[in-house]
Amino acid sequence: MKFAVAAAFVAVVGVHEWTKSRAPKGAAESRQGAAIVQKSGERGFTLGSLAFAPCELAQRNSAATTAAFCAPFQVPENWDRPDGRKIDLHLAIVRGEASAAARDLVVLLAGGPGQAATEAYPRVAGAFAPLLRQRNLVLMDQRGTGASHALDCKQELDDDDAASAQAVDIAKIRANTQACLAEVSKNADPAQYTTSAAVRDLEALRQALGAPQFDLVGVSYGTRVAQQYLMRHPDGVRSIVLDSPVPNEQVLGSEFARNLDDSLKAQFAACAKEPVCAKAFGDPYASLYRLRDQLAAKPEEVSLRDPRTYAVEKKPLGALRLAGLVRMFAYSPETAALLPLVVDRALHGDYAPLVGQSEFIAGEMSDLAESGMQLSVVCAEDADQLADRPQDAALMLGDLFSRVLREQCAIWPRGTRPPDFHAPVRSDKPVLILSGEFDPVTPPRYGEAILKGLSNARQLVAAGQGHSVMGRGCLPKLVARFVDTLDAKNLDAGCIADFGATPAFIDFNGASP
Repeated sequence: MKFAVAAAFVAVVGVHEWTKSRAPKGAAESRQGAAIVQKSGERGFTLGSLAFAPCELAQRNSAATTAAFCAPFQVPENWDRPDGRKIDLHLAIVRGEASAAARDLVVLLAGGPGQAATEAYPRVAGAFAPLLRQRNLVLMDQRGTGASHALDCKQELDDDDAASAQAVDIAKIRANTQACLAEVSKNADPAQYTTSAAVRDLEALRQALGAPQFDLVGVSYGTRVAQQYLMRHPDGVRSIVLDSPVPNEQVLGSEFARNLDDSLKAQFAACAKEPVCAKAFGDPYASLYRLRDQLAAKPEEVSLRDPRTYAVEKKPLGALRLAGLVRMFAYSPETAALLPLVVDRALHGDYAPLVGQSEFIAGEMSDLAESGMQLSVVCAEDADQLADRPQDAALMLGDLFSRVLREQCAIWPRGTRPPDFHAPVRSDKPVLILSGEFDPVTPPRYGEAILKGLSNARQLVAAGQGHSVMGRGCLPKLVARFVDTLDAKNLDAGCIADFGATPAFIDFNGASP
């Protein structure tokens, strides 16, 4: 998850219901749950037992805000000890355009682990605009993120440390993890910030809202939350959209190296098939690995101007940092289209385009690097199942993730997970799965695996796209139509034929004519 929307706020006096006469043709009537109650002259409203008041959602690196309605919501930190410490969860509703919206509520489940829904939403609001024509949107920062008792620890990332650019310093990893744990433990029990605890929070919220059914929209890691909620609380689900999903049975991180390499091969193959691109760059995949080997033998120090401050900086570039940069480039088709060019320039001694462009991308992920909540999730749910993959040793990412995670999880407190946590999800609920053809993290085969356990579902693959695709092209309209009709299999999705890969840049003016 990485444009703000102006929602229309229409005064609602008294209790209203969404009727068949207002619903789109073929829509299932949604009558379950409490209706919004707004008294004349009041700017806020009550939904279930929660009182909402006007608020503004901030946008990262911007003075702009998104209008919403917020309400206090508190849950036990440890659900098995409800009389213990309580934590406040940041909750907001973005009102839809309809004066009497459907009673079912759309819920954004953000990615990461570590992203906060209220912070992620302003950047993806355009994808939700069609949904907001008839429905209201719930945003709740998952426990441990954003303004929901965040497990933040400002770690030293050593951006200017040449050694860190070339190899993992295990001693430093351990020290940083210990320091992070000491910081977050001052006012939190890190073992309680798991997916399973977040699912209990979500069901508690549903009950507090008057027990409506949810239309869950999970993105990346949020698809794990959506599937776990479906397994535990199927009656609370009306529909689910899984954007760039990971199957329950998949151990997070176990295939990072393979998935990135598969994505790079596929995207670079498209360049090799285009005469102009092939003439300019030859075999970009081979070039990338040649660059990796050169940097492994001799790291470089790159002088460049910071793209935001324009101040001259020096950044070390080694094989390890190259792997991280390439992975970030591969997330979206626009940045992936730059890879053949910036790799070629680096091989000719100009490293600034590669490192400079990455500064923009890295800014979107900096919050995740400072979130201890990632460790609370992955150490409890995946770390003990990470197996050695010697076949990954020669790949761009190698076995980096599993090596580092083992060291961190040996220190970090581990929460519990249900015995069936990694069981495939099985359901007859309406589900729409969205995948990007070139996704370097959650490839289309993951959606295919989930689809096997769903009897009322469909997968759409966006050709040439990367990770998180719901906001692309016609997909926002298709998602809204699916949520209206609850009929994924008969959804007219012919418009996805318009998707395609972004042509590789031949120079910094763009692709060949």
